Amino acid sequence: MGHIRKIEKQTENRFLNMYHLEFEDRAGNDRDYYFCTRNSDDKLKIRTHSLETEGICIYAITREENPRLVLVKEYRFPIDDDVYALPAGLTDPGETAGEAAVREMREETGFRFVEYKGGEAFYRRPFFLAPGFSDEPGTAVFGFAEDLQGNPESESTEWIQPILADKAEVRRILSQEKVSVRGAFLMFQFLQMDPGNPFAFLNGGV
Repeated sequence: MGHIRKIEKQTENRFLNMYHLEFEDRAGNDRDYYFCTRNSDDKLKIRTHSLETEGICIYAITREENPRLVLVKEYRFPIDDDVYALPAGLTDPGETAGEAAVREMREETGFRFVEYKGGEAFYRRPFFLAPGFSDEPGTAVFGFAEDLQGNPESESTEWIQPILADKAEVRRILSQEKVSVRGAFLMFQFLQMDPGNPFAFLNGGV
């Protein structure tokens, strides 16, 4: 484990736990570091160095002449406020990213999700969300939202409002509202979208 001398679990919670690391810095000093994780002790990335998807973010557009982007406005406890984001969630055991996207879209918005599978595979690799304090990787899933009159299946602990936003509304949200950084980057992409070829950016560029 390189610089790390000791790993200690600090909490015993069902969903998220804190770990303490003892490590030696570049000057030879003993130092402390803390991170949080959803993983069990034997599946910490610090032990396995694996890169498996643990969560998904859904980039879904409508099948319209001028597609709209599916967003959610969700209350988040750490900031005691609403945040705009793309639908997202954790993958269940044995579930693919695409299967998780279908389930999460139904639960959070009531819409039906149809995955778009074209383009370069690397856009669908897992990427770490915030490796400064968590070992969780997530994957983006791309596709279409259909059956837009469905009813969300949110839990009583969730306050989620589905939104279908055109480019003008996305621009307003980015200018005026609180937005998750992952959602913001994909909203930037939506602003550049060609309605005639909405997933052209998945072709890998030049």
